Formats: sequence, C-alpha cells, structure tokens
Amino acid sequence: MATPQRIGPMAQIPEGEGRNFEVCGRRLAVFRGRDGRVFATQASCPHRGGPLADGLLGNGTLVCPLHEWRFDLTTGATANGGCPLEVYPAQVDGDGQVTVELP
Repeated sequence: MATPQRIGPMAQIPEGEGRNFEVCGRRLAVFRGRDGRVFATQASCPHRGGPLADGLLGNGTLVCPLHEWRFDLTTGATANGGCPLEVYPAQVDGDGQVTVELP
C-alpha cells in the first residue's frame, strides 16, 4: 500500500522544471508542469543513469538530458523500447505542499 510523503512547498520547484529530493531513502525527481500538474519519478534514467531532474519537460513527457530518451510521466513508458521509468503518484495538497505516494 502506498504511503503519502510530504516533500515541501510547490514553490520550491520552478514551473516547467524538475528538482531532486530524497524521500524515505529513495532518490526522486519531482517535476512541476507549466499546466500545474506535478509528477514524480526515479531520479536517474534507467537507460544510462542520466539526471532526470535536468531533463526537458513538456506536456506530460520528459526527455532525458543525456541520450534524449522520451518518457511518459504518467505511465513511465518510453517510445525507445525497454527501460521503463518508475513513476509515483504526486499531488499538491490544500496547503500548497507536494506529496508523493511511495510503495
């Protein structure tokens, strides 16, 4: 069962960018879309370990900064074949705090 973890205020993540966080001993990349959505994934690209928080974010997708692999931030799927991305449900609560659900 997933447990919601509060990681901090949404304001600490610039719109259209990602930031790294450590939550319960797990490194996560958390993204704030320009449309107000928030996403959480594993911090490193499963393909070659690229820093995903530095990737390009757009319309629910993320492009890895190292090899330009494109991931769907809701499913973790990639059009490049294997190596899906671990994704975690994320949201902003009524106090403007980002929470991420971890298994």
